[in-house]
Amino acid sequence: MTVVLYGYENWSLALREEYKLIMFWKKVPRRIFEPTKDEITWEWREPYKEELNDLYSSSIIIQAINLRRIRWMGH
Repeated sequence: MTVVLYGYENWSLALREEYKLIMFWKKVPRRIFEPTKDEITWEWREPYKEELNDLYSSSIIIQAINLRRIRWMGH
C-alpha cells in the first residue's frame, strides 16, 4: 500500500483514475496468492474471491486516500 500511495496528497483523482486504482488493488492479491493445486482433483486453480478476501483483508484504496488526505490537511 505504501508504494501505491506515494505522493497521494497531490493527486487529483478523476473517476477514470479511481477506477484504475480500484482495478489495480483487486489484481494485487491474485498476483501474490498464485494458483494452487486442488487437493481433491489435483488440478491447478485460481483462488476464489472469498478465499482472497480471507487471505488479504484490506480497505478500499480510494477510502484510504481520502482519509489520509484529510489527516494530512490537519482535520
